[in-house]
Amino acid sequence: MFEIGRDIFKQGFYGGQVDRTAVSRLRVVYLVFLLAFSIFALRTLQLGIQGTDTIRKGVVASNWNISRADIVDRNGEILAKNLVTGHIQLVKKYMQDKDKELIAQTIHEVLPYQYSLSDAMKLVDSPRRYIELKRNASETQIKKIRDAALPGLEVRSEQLRKYPKRNMFSHVVGFLNKDGRAVQGAEAVFDDYLSENKDPLYLSVDSRVQSAFYEQLSLAMQKYQTKTAMGMLMDSRTGEIIAMVSLPDFDPENIGNYPVANRTLQTMRNPYELGSIFKIFNTALAMENGIDKEYLVNKPFIIEDKFGRPAAKITDVRSFKPPRPYLNVEEIMMMSCNVGSAQIALDLPDGAQKEFVERLHMDKALDLEMGRTERTMLPQKWGPVEKATVAYGHGISVTPMHLLLAVNAVTNGGFYVKPTLQKRGVGVVRAEKVLEEEISERLRAIMFRVAEETTAKQARVAGIKIGGKTGTAEKYGPNGKIDRKRNVTAFVGIFPVDAPQYTIMVVLDEPKGYPRTASYNAVPVTGKILETIVPLLFE
Repeated sequence: MFEIGRDIFKQGFYGGQVDRTAVSRLRVVYLVFLLAFSIFALRTLQLGIQGTDTIRKGVVASNWNISRADIVDRNGEILAKNLVTGHIQLVKKYMQDKDKELIAQTIHEVLPYQYSLSDAMKLVDSPRRYIELKRNASETQIKKIRDAALPGLEVRSEQLRKYPKRNMFSHVVGFLNKDGRAVQGAEAVFDDYLSENKDPLYLSVDSRVQSAFYEQLSLAMQKYQTKTAMGMLMDSRTGEIIAMVSLPDFDPENIGNYPVANRTLQTMRNPYELGSIFKIFNTALAMENGIDKEYLVNKPFIIEDKFGRPAAKITDVRSFKPPRPYLNVEEIMMMSCNVGSAQIALDLPDGAQKEFVERLHMDKALDLEMGRTERTMLPQKWGPVEKATVAYGHGISVTPMHLLLAVNAVTNGGFYVKPTLQKRGVGVVRAEKVLEEEISERLRAIMFRVAEETTAKQARVAGIKIGGKTGTAEKYGPNGKIDRKRNVTAFVGIFPVDAPQYTIMVVLDEPKGYPRTASYNAVPVTGKILETIVPLLFE
């Protein structure tokens, strides 16, 4: 194009002899065209540069599309949410020398308590290419910076994952690490959904119920100076986890301020010997195998080896006072008699006890929706001594989650239901039949008497029938021997007894004070929780 223009300058359109006036006019037209083209090119370049900066600022100034869905409880209360925040920053490569003083003045005006005018000038003149002036600035501060529209002084938007309930739901919800990767809890379990959807993820938990658990377990941890404290509530029919608390815990927004060990979900990761709660299963086995007789319980029971020599002596706690020398199967469970339970176990068919443990999925780690539990610890052999001690919850270690699911299965009509953190209805549940309804009903009746007449009295709540069973087990010390000063105490309950809708469990690890039995700590803690949550569950 420019070559043609030079020819026109020299020769006109036709070359040779031409009218000089016409040529002059053509030259004027060409110059005007050339000037217009140059202006257009320069303006295009300027708009391109400004446009890039405008787009950059526009992205910063606009609200980002939220990149992760909210997590809410079953009633819609927010448990995790992405928020867009702004950080005021100085980016030197976009700053113009003519704006330096104005930028410094703006910084001082917007952030007067952080930067004097002289401080701001030093920042503007600093050789640093990037300076973060204020993290998580207020809306007013952000608006002033944007209104100033000074190149180089800008607001960088960032999405933050916020957890309004903080520690209370830390294990259930989980958290995102500094790289934005989901770590444990619902954040990790449902990571794909949360990353790909905008609609909230509804969990099965109830914030009101969780709050009651959290408050009472926190108080119990202080009162009894426990190593850990934990509690769960599950819908007996659907498997929905309504509440799950594990202490100690952590703040998902300040992970670095807590020991890594606090992130352990004790209900799923720590196996315990959970004591006399296992008498529920021993009694179920007796009923299933037609054992219907009385056992002598007013003195220790001696187990002999194959040579007729004493191999073990089974005793009860000193406070145990049987109403008569012989008790039947139901009475042995109700009064939590070790001597009677051991004799029942030895009357069971060979392999029956081990098969029942496997039937209730207490023989191995559980692969659940919310993650994998720790593996259980079973006897290496199932000889007479092992059968006797397993009958009352010694010599076998399972996680609280294992035990909760097993108790739920034998008391809800005989259906093993896997737990879920998702809100769901009864119709979508698939359950495994593990026990006959008649036996389940008989177990509930005994558990009701336990709560009404014996060690679980303090778990009673007016207006509703509650069944339960306590468990106390001594722990092993560092030397591998039983340490009688270190106990695990637990209580498991079902309600309403006639047609269970919920199964509850509370576990305290190494409570201090005396006596260190479940009836003196785990049971009253559960009772206080129930006083608060029962009206909420049946409103």
